[in-house]
Amino acid sequence: MGLFGIVLSLGLLMFLAYRGINVLILAPLLSALAVIMSGGLPVLATYTQVFMDSLGGYIITYFPLFLLGAIFGKVMADGGAARTIAERIVAWVGPGQAILAVVLACGVLTYGGVSLFVVAFAIYPIANALFRRADVPKRLLPAAIALGSFTFTMTAFPGTPAIQNAIPIPFFGTNVFAAPLLGTLAGVIMLGGGTLWLNRRRAAAQGRGEGYGQHEETGADSTLPADAKLPNFAIAIAPVIAVIGLNALFTYVIFPAMSADYLSLPEYGETDLSSVAGIWAIIVSLTLSILLALALNWRRFADVLDTVNTGTMGSLLPVFNTASEVGYGAVIASLPAFTIIRDAVLGLFPDNPVASLAVAVNALAGITGSASGGMSIALDALGDQFAQMGQEQGVAMGLMHRVTALSSGGFDALPHNGAVITLLAITGMTHEKSYSDIFMVAVAIPVLATVTVIVLGSLGL
Repeated sequence: MGLFGIVLSLGLLMFLAYRGINVLILAPLLSALAVIMSGGLPVLATYTQVFMDSLGGYIITYFPLFLLGAIFGKVMADGGAARTIAERIVAWVGPGQAILAVVLACGVLTYGGVSLFVVAFAIYPIANALFRRADVPKRLLPAAIALGSFTFTMTAFPGTPAIQNAIPIPFFGTNVFAAPLLGTLAGVIMLGGGTLWLNRRRAAAQGRGEGYGQHEETGADSTLPADAKLPNFAIAIAPVIAVIGLNALFTYVIFPAMSADYLSLPEYGETDLSSVAGIWAIIVSLTLSILLALALNWRRFADVLDTVNTGTMGSLLPVFNTASEVGYGAVIASLPAFTIIRDAVLGLFPDNPVASLAVAVNALAGITGSASGGMSIALDALGDQFAQMGQEQGVAMGLMHRVTALSSGGFDALPHNGAVITLLAITGMTHEKSYSDIFMVAVAIPVLATVTVIVLGSLGL
């Protein structure tokens, strides 16, 4: 019954989220359903001590990223920088390549170390302007941002600073450049396949006479008048470059050179600098880049206070949506029946550690709605055993690393995934309008890329 409860809860979560019911309501109710069907477990204690504890922990860690990312995106939109960048990109790649332009812009930012949540906020006003100018259906916009942010730069391309590329390192003794050729191939499959899919969808829509469409504005849209005088490209792009450059500077130079022994004290969480430096770097780089964007475009803002306030309020729903999904995943992972699922998926291919690892990570990422969460559960449970099996069978640890990272970016992007829900909230779209394309570019094609890597890696290529 407990196993059926998990399956029923997850199925309802995906179905009802797809139908437009807010995940803030769905996540606690459906996690409670799974707890009740497990039998003998305290529902209220699970809600307050597991669900809310995980939700609160996520907000404590990541709220600054959502807050500053939303403000940064709004400042870029209202100051005219987003529109300038959009017009320059159109001039470079041509009005027929708006989708590719958005994908590449997201890819550059995420590969440069900017959080995918920050990128979604920052890119949306630029991408929206591009799609409107090129008359591309807006319903394709979430998939374009997802393709550039959630796929090839998150799991495939060697050297990516994404957490999904770092988690496997201690288990396999590798580094972020593990299996560079196979990783690059997987990234090219995702980038090329996803872009081709979205362009075909755009062509089909235009053949039916469908353009950008009429849409209500979201809090992330620009309030800049259509006839406003825009900044030149150098001024417009400077804050974006500052985010990437400052993030790298503080991550790799300034913070590592600091002495932060005080972090070991109880009042500072008994942690160390390496555990907080990444978040600190994003906080500082975004804060400074927001100030730079304000200073460079001060006279173009109709109301700076309104811009900042609107950006601030726009961060609240996305962060709580995502945190609720994290709470849901924590409840499901805490249930006794979850061990049955975990052990089953981990043991599907006992004689093929690469395939077994891929299935386990994909399945657990799908159940928890989290790429890093599913990967962590699989590796924490049997990471050492996978590594030992791989060594005994002569499998390169770099291949194990890359397949683990790639597998985390497959079924994680199902309808209940926090990043998917956040992206839809930012863009003002719904699952019904946009999720089918998100599924293709962020689930189906990445899974195909993972299978390709497994096959080629098994052949020793």
